[in-house]
Amino acid sequence: MLIAECSISMLTHDQAADIFSRMKKYSTADEVEGIFYGGRSALTRFANNTIHQNVAEENYGVSVRTVFGGRTARATTNRFDDQSLKDVVKASEDLANVQETDTDLLPVPAAGEGARTTLPVPSRHFAETAAVTPEQRADGVGKIVSIAQKHKLTTAGIFSSAESVEGIFNSRGLSNWHTQTSAEISITMLAPDSSGWQKSNSPNVANLNPQALAEIAAKKAVESAGPREVSAGKYTVILEPAAVLDITGFMFFDFGGLSLLDQRSFLNNRIGTNLFGESISIWDDVAHPLQSGPPFDGEGLRRQKIQLVENGVVKRLVYARATAEKMRNSEHAGKVGPIEPTGHGFPIPNEMGEGPMNIVFEPPRDPKTVEQMIASTERGILVTRLWYIREVDPYEKILTGMTRDGTFLVENGKIVCGVRNFRFNQSLIEMLSKVEQMSTPIRTSGEESFDMVVPAMRVRDFNFTEVTKF
Repeated sequence: MLIAECSISMLTHDQAADIFSRMKKYSTADEVEGIFYGGRSALTRFANNTIHQNVAEENYGVSVRTVFGGRTARATTNRFDDQSLKDVVKASEDLANVQETDTDLLPVPAAGEGARTTLPVPSRHFAETAAVTPEQRADGVGKIVSIAQKHKLTTAGIFSSAESVEGIFNSRGLSNWHTQTSAEISITMLAPDSSGWQKSNSPNVANLNPQALAEIAAKKAVESAGPREVSAGKYTVILEPAAVLDITGFMFFDFGGLSLLDQRSFLNNRIGTNLFGESISIWDDVAHPLQSGPPFDGEGLRRQKIQLVENGVVKRLVYARATAEKMRNSEHAGKVGPIEPTGHGFPIPNEMGEGPMNIVFEPPRDPKTVEQMIASTERGILVTRLWYIREVDPYEKILTGMTRDGTFLVENGKIVCGVRNFRFNQSLIEMLSKVEQMSTPIRTSGEESFDMVVPAMRVRDFNFTEVTKF
């Protein structure tokens, strides 16, 4: 059954500014900050070749932070009438007043603070995505189901669409606002003893092709049927972009300055060293055309384009304002590259500090397609994606997990058959030192990490430790 989706107008910058001005009047704090969030989202879910759920939601909220000296706290509401705003401000102030003083707490940033450069960020709001209807999502699911039926498979997954806002205001005149749309399709194709999977996300629904995704997922399920058991060991692997995303995603929060100060980063004593192979260069770039998200961080600072890795050398970290101050006064100053607020902080208070959220791998000099990687591989394993990934050794970045939804044996430049899935035990540092070939990076979605712009990779000596029963 389809459910009609309707809404009032989206919350606007001007409306949020008016709400914030009312909150300021109700506050006795030294400083006030308001983070607005919300929007409308809808999701069509399918399983067993039929739609079984269609849901839609619209909600907006504001997280209010008040500051008294070095004491700060937050409270949140999704009601914007005067009494509710008075209540949320009082709740924030009551919480702040019972906190211990934080000597590292900085004043809220002024408008324009930290904006060394302003990146021209492309629009991430598309009217076509905002206007997606239940019928359109159902039509897309219908095409997916038709392909499943054609191949005698069973399919499950989602087709979602959303329109969202994010904004931040403070009592020193800072005012930032971002509106974005997004659409996502995830497809699993199931056969009696095999499966295939594809997922894609974009601010522009026109970039999603449910038929193409379904055909790829179906092909993987069909071609991996009757999987052969191949012994565990070290193999040349061809990791499709989703597999690269989900395994490399485990390292990027270590590029935050606070992570290094807390001695929980694998980059401690390694900045400026040749940690990875020369082919690996990585940026954090919110303005990249394949990226998404707001051009400001959780404190309202503009995000800077930062090169994290250059030709295998770890170049620098990202910083929130307070972390940059701590780092300048630490024993690490002078050993970690440039130290400055980079616009990568999370809303205060938090325990994480900061992190790069717009990861972009630099294209290789000689990109290869996955098909070319297969053709040049004498014996190896093609991996569609990885899952259930966990960290074994945080400093050596040894991870364990399993392959899933399309794992294949490659011999003499051709896919020979599907194989039973493997468990791996692999150092991410070692993996990125043994990359032999890469494709042109693309916007990629997975299940274990946030969306990034990553390539497929051919890697030698990838360590598979066990064979699973499926």
